[in-house]
Amino acid sequence: MPVESVFDRLELLLPLVSKPIQYVGGELNSQVKDWDVAGDATVRWALMYPDAYEVGLPNQGVMILYEVLNERPDALAERTYAVWPDMEKLMRENAVPQFTVDGHRPVGAFDVLGMSFSTELGYTNMLTALDLAGIPLLAKDRDESHPIVLAGGHAAFNPEPIADFLDAAVVGDGEQAVLTMTDVITAWKREGRPGGREELLLRLANTGGIYVPRFYDVDYLPDGRIQRVAPNRPGVPYRVHKHTVMDLDEWPYPKQPLVPLAESVHERMSVEIFRGCTRGCRFCQAGMITRPVRERSLQGIGQMVEKGLAATGFEEVGLLSLSSADHSEIGDLAKQLADRYEGTNTGLSLPSTRVDAFNIDLANELSRNGRRSGLTFAPEGGSERIRKVINKMVTEDDLVRTVSAAYGNGWRQVKLYFMCGLPTETDEDVLQIAELAKRVIATGREVSGSRDIRCTVSIGGFVPKPHTPFQWAAQEHHEVVDARLAKLRDAIRSDRQYAKAIGFRYHDGKPGAIEGLLSRGDRRVGKVIRAVWEDGGRFDGWSEHFSYERWERCAQMALADEPVDLGWYTTREREFTEVLPWDHIDSGLDKDWLWEDWQDAVTGVEVEDCRWTPCFDCGVCPQMGTEIQIGPTGRQLLPLSVAPPTGVPVA
Repeated sequence: MPVESVFDRLELLLPLVSKPIQYVGGELNSQVKDWDVAGDATVRWALMYPDAYEVGLPNQGVMILYEVLNERPDALAERTYAVWPDMEKLMRENAVPQFTVDGHRPVGAFDVLGMSFSTELGYTNMLTALDLAGIPLLAKDRDESHPIVLAGGHAAFNPEPIADFLDAAVVGDGEQAVLTMTDVITAWKREGRPGGREELLLRLANTGGIYVPRFYDVDYLPDGRIQRVAPNRPGVPYRVHKHTVMDLDEWPYPKQPLVPLAESVHERMSVEIFRGCTRGCRFCQAGMITRPVRERSLQGIGQMVEKGLAATGFEEVGLLSLSSADHSEIGDLAKQLADRYEGTNTGLSLPSTRVDAFNIDLANELSRNGRRSGLTFAPEGGSERIRKVINKMVTEDDLVRTVSAAYGNGWRQVKLYFMCGLPTETDEDVLQIAELAKRVIATGREVSGSRDIRCTVSIGGFVPKPHTPFQWAAQEHHEVVDARLAKLRDAIRSDRQYAKAIGFRYHDGKPGAIEGLLSRGDRRVGKVIRAVWEDGGRFDGWSEHFSYERWERCAQMALADEPVDLGWYTTREREFTEVLPWDHIDSGLDKDWLWEDWQDAVTGVEVEDCRWTPCFDCGVCPQMGTEIQIGPTGRQLLPLSVAPPTGVPVA
């Protein structure tokens, strides 16, 4: 039967909460399909980014899957986001369930609730959504009336901390994976749902690319380490492989980007110009798990920009990837897009740019329409020694030359991003950040002839991540991180010649400690997450809602009967022989190669980018049956015509 909207009940609550527009829906390019668009075989997806609307709506992953699924005649997809505590309270008092913002349908009525996790700190929001939807928190307590609860995104590369709450997890690119799942569910429905929920999950697991935690048993050693993770029934693979989309031009999504009704974190249209990165930064999980590099052609990018601007009315286009200036045809791309939109209100932007990939010609093309924002570079480490450890092959002279060119060509603001708490790091490595920032300001003043020069130093805490060379590393204690940051702040502020010209932004080390627990945890950590949620934990990615004391207290309580604790998961270094919680999740990376790279890190040995050098045998291409795809492709932006200046009619 068609599922009715809950908007009539929700509408009464809207005047009572902050930012009510985030719950209304109806954004430009949103869709509400008929509930029974394909009859009984319709596969209905509720897609959730487990954070606030302003963070979740611009998320490219959810936006892409929303379109891909809604293009199918036998499926529909709607979106849901985390509700703020004021709305949660009213929803509980008035029996309003977790709802989608498209059709305002109850999330519990859908076939699949798919959650995309960019960060592990969204896990408590997942539990809130499940509870509000009337879905049992534990997967083992669900029946055929409940949706399949699915996790995806970068955090799904170690789904073990939330394994008890999940029915399934998809690892890697989601475009083809959700279509495969839809095919499986459609066939199961048309056959009369044989074997119920268990049979459906077994069919999904048998695809080899969908992880179903209930079909795997975990055994532990007396000291708390994992003895083994193994399937508990025939036909289930020992390792679950990631999904990799190889020809991005065949997947030009989103074609109709959503335009938010309320202010969001990104007010722009974004186009992913390539996926993957082989720079080999040892701290970077995103770069490791998205290998190999796959570039979109200039023609494909140009068509996406043209159609996206027409569909949205945005005036800024973000050319996105993990390192956008590394696109092999970035110069041609920037020039042709600048030519195409010269004289219009359309601006172009790149995210954080590698120091050694930046050049003034590129920057000038991107700012040709008069929009000259600050430039952001990420040296990551303060000293050259620590940059060798993390394989960030950028010298201090490289950085100074780059910012010198920027200041000399009219830029007045540069942002530098670093990390604190890196493996082998000392106080001196961190204090070098202050000296580097001062040299940047001095250089800027010299080449520009002006004292109106600014540099913002932004510091993030390092968290070891699965499927990286640092997955074995001990995480630095949060008190040590905070002490180093305090010394760095004092070093910057104490020099009156530069203090006012250098901005300093940082996060304390406590959220990073909890992120470390969740990123490298095993199934026992699920008890901690639930305890924190039951204690009121919500929106842990927001500093004003995060409570380290709550997490510490709940971890101590939930793990009281286990031979492990918070420190065991975070500040302990692992040995090569230890079975890691995510070893049965195949990212394509060879574990021996990762270990060798970890040993190279300790000795400060750098590794080149395999796009431009011989293969370093990371394992991805042969194991995944993939290959690096870089230009030139021969496919250009043309024959796209040059856009007319704003206000000039088209002939």
